[in-house]
Amino acid sequence: MARGIRTARQNKEGTRNNNMKKEYAVLTQAALTTVGAFLSAKLGILFPVLCILACMMIMDYISGMLASKAEAIDHPGDSNYGWSSKKGAAGIIKKVAYLCVIAVALVLDYVLVRVSGTLDFDMPLKALFGLLVTVWYLLNELLSIIENAGRMGANVPEWLRKYIAVLRDKIDSKAE
Repeated sequence: MARGIRTARQNKEGTRNNNMKKEYAVLTQAALTTVGAFLSAKLGILFPVLCILACMMIMDYISGMLASKAEAIDHPGDSNYGWSSKKGAAGIIKKVAYLCVIAVALVLDYVLVRVSGTLDFDMPLKALFGLLVTVWYLLNELLSIIENAGRMGANVPEWLRKYIAVLRDKIDSKAE
């Protein structure tokens, strides 16, 4: 009988813990939704592009690690192949540098929008340079993911790589 009482008590505590976990999940969801809505309102079209860039940065990092592992399997005993924490750290630092450049482009956009307002000149977009730089980095990440897939042994359509490179080059030429 005592065992049955203890089990009922444990069930009650378990239910309370589950309710607390659900409340925490709902609060976290609400906070993330609020932040997402705020950023979306402030950044406009740039927000989803930045989200896609962040996802592709993560995918590039993971695919790079897997490609290094695949090369290490293909070249056992050769220290030139395989995952290196130095290379991994350099990759993360490079991605943080991308974000810094995007931040500079966003600041430039902000200044141009503010100045254009005082000069009675309408800017058609709120994020011109920020969008161009973000899409350019996104295309670089896509090319890197394709290269990593090739290093892992996947057949990658050459036309896909060329198409992404052409898009990136068009952004370069438009920016000049």
